[in-house]
Amino acid sequence: MITAFITYFLLGLVISVTPGAMTVQMVNQALRKGFLSGWFVGLGGMTIDLALIILVYFGFSHVLAHPMVELIMWFIGSIFLLIIGIDSLKESKNKVDFSEATPKKSLAKAYTSGFLMAVSPGNIVFWIGIFSPLLVFSINGENQAQFIIVALGILLGILVHDIGLMSIIHFSRRFLNQTVLKWAAIVAAIILFGFSAYFGYELITQLITYV
Repeated sequence: MITAFITYFLLGLVISVTPGAMTVQMVNQALRKGFLSGWFVGLGGMTIDLALIILVYFGFSHVLAHPMVELIMWFIGSIFLLIIGIDSLKESKNKVDFSEATPKKSLAKAYTSGFLMAVSPGNIVFWIGIFSPLLVFSINGENQAQFIIVALGILLGILVHDIGLMSIIHFSRRFLNQTVLKWAAIVAAIILFGFSAYFGYELITQLITYV
């Protein structure tokens, strides 16, 4: 059990290190608004991760993998990545406040952005792929404990990565000037637009396939 926990904890770390829209948004928020804002983006994404684990555990993997569900996820992901990218462009015009206070409204917005960004077929397929094999044993009640340990290991690995990365960004941002932070927000917006376009492309491709 300990070996399984450590193995999947490391998997969680590796997953988090992989560059993606979520990481881009976390770094951008941490640079501009500090540790909590960046971390809340990650917490929003982890909420979806936990929800998917629970749904897979209770046998909803076939529903999550349904083509219509995938289409909806691609659509939602594309729209909200576009919106978040536009917000990043708008924020690039504002000077960064280095005070430690983070408004609750800002934290709620950061959490929501992470929550919505995690809604994607890629994320769903990942969790189904990881946990579906374990369900074969869990159904008979023989491996439910391992299923929980694997889930906790991955989630803890993601959490540790997020806290570590946000801490580094938070304490290093004071050494950056306003111009660098402005262009960091612009680059983040461009990358988010790219992910939005990719999601849109996948949506159109699948629509053409089904039609």
